[in-house]
Amino acid sequence: MAVVDIEAARRRLESERARVVEARQHLTDDTSRSMEDAIDEDGNDSHMADSASETVDRGMELSIGDNAERLLESIDAALARVADGTYGKCERCGQAIAPDRLEALAWATKCIECKRLEERG
Repeated sequence: MAVVDIEAARRRLESERARVVEARQHLTDDTSRSMEDAIDEDGNDSHMADSASETVDRGMELSIGDNAERLLESIDAALARVADGTYGKCERCGQAIAPDRLEALAWATKCIECKRLEERG
């Protein structure tokens, strides 16, 4: 089995972390306006559909923000594994996680077989 390039993994994780932090900041900036300001941008009374649309949009943005938080936690945990020398080892079986899997999902914590078992319940 191929060996994981730890330094490349660290750079990839740090780059992804920076991207997620920036995206999260854009979401925070976008959702920081009041609902009234968001639906009445032109100074005219807004239609009920505009309010409903803005509510749905804001809910989606908050959900995306929650996902960003979870992703940051996963990336930070992967960076901690890089630092302590356990990066690339399956947390369930202890075997090496395939480099292709880590290339696709740098913060993976399980080998593909253990992840399959987990998803099957």
